[in-house]
Amino acid sequence: MRHLDHLKNLVIMASADGSLSEREIALLVDRCSDFGLEEADLGKAVQFALSDEASLKLPTDRKEQLAMLGDMMRVMAADGQLSEVEKRLFALAAAKMNVDRAELDQLIDDLVGKEPK
Repeated sequence: MRHLDHLKNLVIMASADGSLSEREIALLVDRCSDFGLEEADLGKAVQFALSDEASLKLPTDRKEQLAMLGDMMRVMAADGQLSEVEKRLFALAAAKMNVDRAELDQLIDDLVGKEPK
């Protein structure tokens, strides 16, 4: 999956609740930098997310899918509020990628630093 597509997905998630918080923007800027993308790429991702053509482009590789879901969780949590629309978007993405409950539980445990059961 292209890094720009990954970033676009994250911007779609961040803007799903109708606003972008400072923390969400900071996370997006960090991910943009991590991907080696330019500030202009983040601008393109924001324009795309706010357009009528906005849609998630989901990866097919399992490792990329789990990385995408992990990043989506970080974006959802960045502003300290989990909106219903964010939860639904996340659930839809996980379902479309056939990620099961056990994988999601493991992903959450990894993100919060819990030891495996």
